[in-house]
Formats: sequence, structure tokens, C-alpha cells
Amino acid sequence: MVSTSYNRPTDAPFATITVRVPTDKLNEALEHFRSLSYKVASENLVGEDVTDEYLDIDSRLTTLQKTKDKFEQILEKATSVEDILNVQRELINLQDEIDSLKGQKEALAKNAQLTKVTVYLSTDELALPYKPDKVFRPQVIFKQAVRSLLSTARVLAELGIWIVVYAPVWIIPVVAYYLIRKRKQKKGQISKAES
Repeated sequence: MVSTSYNRPTDAPFATITVRVPTDKLNEALEHFRSLSYKVASENLVGEDVTDEYLDIDSRLTTLQKTKDKFEQILEKATSVEDILNVQRELINLQDEIDSLKGQKEALAKNAQLTKVTVYLSTDELALPYKPDKVFRPQVIFKQAVRSLLSTARVLAELGIWIVVYAPVWIIPVVAYYLIRKRKQKKGQISKAES
């Protein structure tokens, strides 16, 4: 397994799994993943050709090996200690580069034998892209209706909380308006009674 990721948001839990599969077993692996699912919402296959990179590494290795061979010949003919030390230093650097490139080449060869497969899993019908089914599934419709009802109840509860929290801000103007209106009505009734 290369990586896994699991997310559980309130409405739609989902997970992503990435695995490496031997290239010759790719179709079997894809069929296996398809057989585990209720519905395949989408599928995308992407390949990467590493032939050029592999050949480039091969070419660089050949060049470095030839250079190393020449330095070894120079080392055999070197007479001073300084020349011997300089040539040995170059040989060590060349060997490091050769080893590094051989490691890259081996990694490319191994990667070419394996294919990376990423699977997106969702347990929630709403998390999947919309694609109408040919099959009528009332249980899914019922589940969606219940979710909608719960979402509406939640929105109303949140609205109630906001109203309570902001009550000091809106209650004072409402009470003031009510008192002023009541006074005006009393004054209006007193004026009518006098006339």
C-alpha cells in the first residue's frame, strides 16, 4: 500500500486508497475493485512511458564508465603522490555518480513492473457524481429525504441560536418601538375623547 486517506465530514464520508499492483496483474486488480463496488462512478487510466529516461540513464552510465576507465589508466601511470590523490578523488566522485545512476535505473525498472492504482471510495450516495440509474431505488430516495429533513431541522436550530445570541441587539429597538407606538395610541385616544 502506498497511501490511504479517510475523511468523515458530516454528510459524506469517503476514503482514498493508493496501491501498487504488478503491471501484468493490473486488469485483475481493476476487476477486483469493480466487483467490490456497488457502482463505479468514473474510471480513469493514465500511463507514463519511462523509456526515454531509462535510455538516458544508460547513456550517462556508459559515458561515466568510460571516463572512469580512463582515470584508472591515468592512475596506473601516475608517479607523484599529488597526482595519485587527485585521480583517486575523481574516481571516487565518478563511482558515486555511477552508483547513483544505477540506483535510479533499478528504481525505474521496478516502477515499470508496478502500476499505481488510486481508488476513491464513498459510502454515501450523495457524495457520488449524479448519474441516473435505470433501477428505481426507493430506499435511496427515502435516505435522501431523511437527510434533507435533518438538514432543514439543523438550519432552523442554528437560526434559533443566532436569534437568541443577537436578542440583546434586536429586543431593545423592538420594545422601544412598541412603547412609543402604545403612547401614540393613548395620546390619540385621549385627543378623541376630549373632542
